[in-house]
Amino acid sequence: MDADNNLVLWRRPVTTLEYFFRELFALISTGLQRLFAYKLLALSIVLLLSGTAVSYHIAGPHQAYVHLVISTLAWWGWWVVLGVCSSVGLGTGLHTFLLYLGPHIARVTLAAYECGALNFPEPPYPNDIICPAVIDPNNTVSIWNIMAKVRVESMMWGIGTALGELPPYFMARAARLSGGSVAELNIDDESTMSRAKKTVQKLVEQIGFIGILACASIPNPLFDLAGLTCGHFLVPFWTFFGATVLGKAVIKMHIQKMFVIISFNETLVGQVLTWVERIPYIGPKLEAPLLEFLRNQKARLHKNDPSSPLPENSGSVLSSLLEKFVLAMVLYFVVSIVNALAQNYTHRRSSEKVRRR
Repeated sequence: MDADNNLVLWRRPVTTLEYFFRELFALISTGLQRLFAYKLLALSIVLLLSGTAVSYHIAGPHQAYVHLVISTLAWWGWWVVLGVCSSVGLGTGLHTFLLYLGPHIARVTLAAYECGALNFPEPPYPNDIICPAVIDPNNTVSIWNIMAKVRVESMMWGIGTALGELPPYFMARAARLSGGSVAELNIDDESTMSRAKKTVQKLVEQIGFIGILACASIPNPLFDLAGLTCGHFLVPFWTFFGATVLGKAVIKMHIQKMFVIISFNETLVGQVLTWVERIPYIGPKLEAPLLEFLRNQKARLHKNDPSSPLPENSGSVLSSLLEKFVLAMVLYFVVSIVNALAQNYTHRRSSEKVRRR
């Protein structure tokens, strides 16, 4: 344990980076070996990627459709990757809903109320938002229409979080099939955390699909234990994964979307600013950067309208602080992954030495 605590970038940077790259290479090699074990699937992927690359570079009327497909898949893939990062964490966790998806939904909500429409021109939406020149009367601003506007990226993020729950499942399943056990399932003390873990474990064991669905449908930091339990008791893969996707990408995601959309409607935002202003001493100082931030965001929505020019200083202290906070969180997540993979390498090497004896 002491060796693991010392194997971090700020204590042993050279050794940590060396072990990180070795473990990363081992993981990539193992993944490629498993992929090429399914020769037909591997061949299909290679042909698909090759055909896409060729069609992308050859001029013709098909290029518009190829670019559209690639940009759409890249947008979906971005949210899937963020969902995986939020779920897998490798010992930490990048809370990408708070840092990316939640702000995206909030931005669309505020833009919808400011523009009075949801038919943002594409492009720049979804990477940027500009109020449309002509408002679509069939696409009025409502909670349900805003939810539909951000449904795809929200579901992609939810699918990513479900994919991130697979490592604990496969780890426990492999340990059970090899005759081993998973330490996280040995819950003997009576602490509050242990009682919560026991509740999750019993729910999954006794109710099965419905229990997994219930655990996945609510914000649940102990859901890793559901994956461990399902893997340990050899629950079929599609039972576990199907319930997890349905719970995370459909049920929980709609609850989270509804909460963000209701929280960021224009009336409630104005009320919050009024409450902020009433805070003694610091209220007026907080209200000024918040108002500046909202004004700048609204000005950007009308940047194609000459009658609504951008302010001279379109940035703000608040947006600068938010950008630095997000950057710090991402850097922390990357550092934690490097440390975790380096420590995994030492664990694997120690286990191999023990087996050889």
